[in-house]
Amino acid sequence: MSGPTTSTGAEITSRRQLVEYLETGSKPPERWRIGTEHEKFVFRRSDLRRVPYEGPDGIRALLEGLQQRFEWQPVLEGDKLIALTDGKASITLEPGGQFELSGAPLETLHKTCAEVGEHLRQVREVGDALKIGLIGLGFDPKWRREDISWMPKGRYAIMRRYMERVGTLGLDMMTRTCTVQVNLDYGSEADMVRKFRVGLLLQPVATALFANSPFTEGRPNGLLSARARVWTDTDPDRTGIPAVAFEDGFGFERYVDWLLDVPMYFVLRDGQYVDLAGQSFRRHLEGRLEAPPGSPPLGPATLGDFADHMTTVFTDVRLKRFLEMRGADAGSPAMMLAQSALWVGLLYDPAALEAAWALVRRRPWQDYAALRPLVPRLGLETPWQGGRLRDLAREVVAIAEQGLSARARLDAAGRDERRHLAPLAAIVAGAPTQAEHWLKQYQGMWAGDVRHILRDAQV
Repeated sequence: MSGPTTSTGAEITSRRQLVEYLETGSKPPERWRIGTEHEKFVFRRSDLRRVPYEGPDGIRALLEGLQQRFEWQPVLEGDKLIALTDGKASITLEPGGQFELSGAPLETLHKTCAEVGEHLRQVREVGDALKIGLIGLGFDPKWRREDISWMPKGRYAIMRRYMERVGTLGLDMMTRTCTVQVNLDYGSEADMVRKFRVGLLLQPVATALFANSPFTEGRPNGLLSARARVWTDTDPDRTGIPAVAFEDGFGFERYVDWLLDVPMYFVLRDGQYVDLAGQSFRRHLEGRLEAPPGSPPLGPATLGDFADHMTTVFTDVRLKRFLEMRGADAGSPAMMLAQSALWVGLLYDPAALEAAWALVRRRPWQDYAALRPLVPRLGLETPWQGGRLRDLAREVVAIAEQGLSARARLDAAGRDERRHLAPLAAIVAGAPTQAEHWLKQYQGMWAGDVRHILRDAQV
């Protein structure tokens, strides 16, 4: 959600520029890459509280420690350190201080595995010195929303005000959720459409497989993925499975038309965020918006404005100049990698993509959308076509395994990328999901004390 804002660039003089902006994302298969993003909650080991931005053991201190010990470069907003960059990778902050690595675009899952391992090694080294830890869960298991400090980023202040107008759980999304996602390329408009549709329809399966948020404020919440439940009541204008993706003739132009009518949040002018929340990008494109009193003049809409606007769409799959798979709870390092492996296997091999498309086409898209409110509670036991969602998940994981096998990308030990799917193969065969594992621990060894998860779920 929260990469450095990019509101610069050429003036938009025609809608066609926006279509061309998306078209430039098309790449030949030999240039397709894998970009893995994962968020973690940061807490103090002394009192188990989420850490604020300031303070000797705060988020800023963690960023500064990484900058000083390793080769990360600072990103400032005013005098606030809000992000770090290292080549094409970045470390950013979600609104409640969730700590995110946006990984570099890499050729193989083996390289992704090395990147994840090195990132976690670095944050552990700095975190140990500060006596703070990081956990991989989809929803904060212990603390209330009001117990969490907000990060000093201008865009979050605007979003915070607007979220309260459009849903009941948007502020929970901003402060109490963590996700893992993978960013993948497309080869053409037709390839984008096929991948977008397959990705959207199978996100409920991913949500069930990666469910990892069964606790709220110290107690079981009756859910397997509280994070996924939050997304069902955040902002209906920009979340879920958009119907436009399944209309005849869908492509870059239809997506741009839809995006122009998603309400805006802001633009950046003269280093200042201008609050345009709820207003229309289409009207901005036409020069018919006015800046609020005291704000810098808006001037013409720019391609940077459009790029920023795309980041404020929170559909289950997000289209930019690549595709973001967004349906999974954060989890263990092995599950972070499994999430990337699942989608690489499904979408990067032509035969696997065709098999996945044939699988999802058996039912209308509305049937998959109907799973979204059910999966957070029932997970893989959600009823599906006379059986359970686990049956569909088993087929999906098998296709992904075939796709990774066909890619035949070997590591130094001669192993292909299928090894990163092992946790999912176990789950579809009957092993517990992460959420089910934690609930068993809560009822057994933890004796009802959820604080143990802050130790056991550290990454």
